[in-house]
Amino acid sequence: MGKVKIKKKETRIDMTAMSDVTVLLLTFFMLTSTFLQKEPVQVITPPSVNEEKVPDQNLLSVLVSPEGKVYLEVLGSKDSTMRSETVRADLLKKMVAEYKKTHPSANLTFTNKEIETFSKLNAFGVPITRMSEWLKMDTEERDKALKEGPGIPISMNEDPNNPNEFQMWIKAAYNSENEELKDAIVKGGGIAIKADQSTPYSVVNVVMDNLQTIKMNKFTLMTALKVEED
Repeated sequence: MGKVKIKKKETRIDMTAMSDVTVLLLTFFMLTSTFLQKEPVQVITPPSVNEEKVPDQNLLSVLVSPEGKVYLEVLGSKDSTMRSETVRADLLKKMVAEYKKTHPSANLTFTNKEIETFSKLNAFGVPITRMSEWLKMDTEERDKALKEGPGIPISMNEDPNNPNEFQMWIKAAYNSENEELKDAIVKGGGIAIKADQSTPYSVVNVVMDNLQTIKMNKFTLMTALKVEED
């Protein structure tokens, strides 16, 4: 009697469903991800052995170029109503209020569109009187103006009652509606100074003196990690 041949089943796996899931996941991450914006200037931080990490939320970063130009970067909370865009929009409004304390006759206003544009910018560094003009530029013009501009006006200032623009921005951040950012500033983790390793100490010292003048005595210096043998 002959053997009955069993028909072999096809082992091919239908990957159609898996492909659909992959496309859906890719689409989800593309829509929810925030792309890292370029900084106004390239800064190579000095090395140190300190392993304490700079927070990635509720942070006001002071970027100092080797030429002494100062820029600011603002991050809000990740898991609350005070996300970065909301905090930045609030910061600009608070800055207008701070500026008008010493310049009551200044005609300093921003449209809703300009405030929205500002809220989406990671870094900024132009005089407040030129901010409206800067926000109206397209992306390429704005980046060029930021690099070629003077940065945020700052100088040696020992009078807390007559703050310069840099100090006004710091005060505006401290008065933010984001209580988590305010709490971080009070504890010392909310303000970080990031300067190039070739930046003279005298330049960084101006920034630190400005902070101390307005009673912001707790801040961190950003460095790159190195091994202790170095």
